[in-house]
Amino acid sequence: MAWLLLGAVLCMLRVGLGTEGSLPAAPHNCPYRCVCAADLLSCAGLGLQDVPGALPAAAADLDLSHNALQRLRPGWLAPLSRLHTLRLDHNALDALGRGVFTNASSLRLLDLSSNALRVLGRHDLDGLGALETLFLFNNRLAHLDEHAFHGLRALGRLYLGCNELAAFSFDHLHGLGAPHLRTLDLSSNRLGHISVAGLAALPAFLKNGLYLHNNPLPCDCRLHHLLQRWHQRGLSAVRDFAREYTCLAFKVPASRVRFFQHSRIFENCSAAPAPGLEPPEELLHAQMGRSLRLHCNTSTPAVRVAWVSPQHELLVAPGSRDGSIAVLPDGSLAIGKVQQQHAGVFVCLAAGPHLHHNQTLEYNVSVHFPRPEPEAFNTGFTTLLGCAVGLVLVLLYLFAPPCRTCCRCCRRTCRCCCPWPRAPSPLQQLSAQSSVLSTTPPDGPSRKASVHKHVVFLEPGRRGLNGRVQLAVAEDLELYNPVGLHLKASSESASSTGSEGLMMN
Repeated sequence: MAWLLLGAVLCMLRVGLGTEGSLPAAPHNCPYRCVCAADLLSCAGLGLQDVPGALPAAAADLDLSHNALQRLRPGWLAPLSRLHTLRLDHNALDALGRGVFTNASSLRLLDLSSNALRVLGRHDLDGLGALETLFLFNNRLAHLDEHAFHGLRALGRLYLGCNELAAFSFDHLHGLGAPHLRTLDLSSNRLGHISVAGLAALPAFLKNGLYLHNNPLPCDCRLHHLLQRWHQRGLSAVRDFAREYTCLAFKVPASRVRFFQHSRIFENCSAAPAPGLEPPEELLHAQMGRSLRLHCNTSTPAVRVAWVSPQHELLVAPGSRDGSIAVLPDGSLAIGKVQQQHAGVFVCLAAGPHLHHNQTLEYNVSVHFPRPEPEAFNTGFTTLLGCAVGLVLVLLYLFAPPCRTCCRCCRRTCRCCCPWPRAPSPLQQLSAQSSVLSTTPPDGPSRKASVHKHVVFLEPGRRGLNGRVQLAVAEDLELYNPVGLHLKASSESASSTGSEGLMMN
C-alpha cells in the first residue's frame, strides 16, 4: 500500500516538473532565424548564401531579399504550391537557369531587382504562366532572348529600367502577350536603335505605359514626330518625363540634347511623315442610352479577336464582367445601352496566321446626352399683345385728342403746356437782337467806365428797324447827359444814320 502511495506522488511530481519546465513549441517547419506568421515567411537580411532547405508548405508570401544568394536550385519551389509573391531583390544572382520556376504556377509577383543578372535566356522564366508583375530593374542585363517572355501570357507590368540593354524588339516584344501588358519600363538603358514603325504600331494602352526616357535615342525626324504627337496627346509616360528624353545629335555621348527643348536640331524635319506614323483612331459619337456596335475589320481574316475597354479590361466572348458589353461571334463589340463609363478608347486586337499582335484598331467613343428638341414658337401671345397695344392707342387718339386751348384751361396748374409761344414785347424783341454787350466802349480813347452809367452798344437789327441804331439803357443811365454817349453801328447802319441824321430829343 505504501508503494502505491509513493508511486502516485512521484507521477504527480514528474507531471508538474514537465509542465513548468517545457518551452513553447516552434512553428512547424519554420527555418532557423526566419519569421513565420500564418502564410508569410520572411528570411530577409540574414546574409544567406543559399535558400533554406525546409520551407513551410503554407507560405504564400516568401521574402528572401537583402541576402547573398548566388544560385537557385531547379525545383526548389516544389513544396510551395500556394506561393503568389516571391521577393529575391538585393542579392547576388548573376544567372537563373532552366527549371528554376517550374513549380511556381500560382506566382503573381516576382521581384528580381538589384541583382547581377546579365542575360535572360529563353527558358529562364518557364512556369510563370500566371505572373502579373516582374521586377528586373537595376541589374546588368545586356541581352534578352528573342522569346525570353514567351510564356508570360498574363504579364501586365514589366520593369527593365537601369540595365545595359542596347536594343529591344517592339515587333514581338520578346514573346510578351500585348493584351495584358500595361507597363513596359525601358528607361535608363543604352537604347540607340529603335524601330519607329514598331513603336507606332503598339496599342494605345501600351503607349501610355511605355517609358523610354534617359536613353541615347537617335535624333531621328520620324522618332521626333512620333514622340511629339504622344506628348500632345497627353500620354503620361512622355509628358511626365519630357525633360529626361534625350537623343544623340552627332553619335557622340557628349552630344546629348533634350528632345523637347532643343528644336534647332529638328528644324529641317518635314511635318509630312507625322500623320503616316500611326493609324488614325476613328472618332465615334454615341448618345446616352442608345446602342453601339464596333467592328474589328482587318486586312486579313483573324482567328482570334479581343477588345480592350477604356477601363483596361480585356474583353473576350461573351463580354464584360458587368454584362454591359458583349463580344459577338463575328468579333464585333456590341453595347446595348451606352453609359458614361463607355466613353474612351476601345482597342481591337486581332490575331491569326498572318497577323501579329500589333494589328490593332482604335475607336475613340465620346458619350453625350441627347439634345432636347426645340419647342415650336407660339405667336398667339405676341399677336394678342399687339392687338391690345393697338386698341389702347386707338382709344387714346379718339378720347384724348390734343387741345389747342390747353394754355387757357391749364394755365393755373401748368405754365408750359402750351406749345405756341406768346407774342414778345418790344423790349424783349430788342434785347433778342443784341449781340455785343460791354461796359466800356471798344473804340473810345479811354477804357475808364463811369460808376453810375452803363451803356449797351447794339448792332442794328435787320428786321423792322430799317438800319437804325437802337439803344438799351440800363437803370442808372443819366438820360439828361447825352454828351458822353457813343454809338456803334455797322456799315449798313452807318450809312442809314448818315442819310437820315442823328435824332435826339
